[in-house]
Amino acid sequence: MRYGGRLFRPVKTSGASQIGDDTIFKYEQIEDMVTATYSGGNIRFGQIIGRVDEDGVLDMRYQHMDRSGALMTGHCKTTPEILPGGKLRLHESWRWTCGGCGEGQSILEEI
Repeated sequence: MRYGGRLFRPVKTSGASQIGDDTIFKYEQIEDMVTATYSGGNIRFGQIIGRVDEDGVLDMRYQHMDRSGALMTGHCKTTPEILPGGKLRLHESWRWTCGGCGEGQSILEEI
């Protein structure tokens, strides 16, 4: 599974998510290391670093600053789904690691 050079946008979120449909994620990949930057909507700027396994599943850590200036951190497990035409849909289970802010699910789709 290759993530490098792909752009994603959320299509569904639950829980205490700060991302919205105007948040864009840009993924890069070097071997099994996957990184991303994201911004838009409530997010001023965010970064992700993770490892992809042989099935394409990502184990990631993320951090961002929101529009109010709050610094947020968390971890996420992401399972890919290949859509007709070859684009990816990412199924995420995430949990905040800052201040007991909660957990949730998100779905991102390649744009």
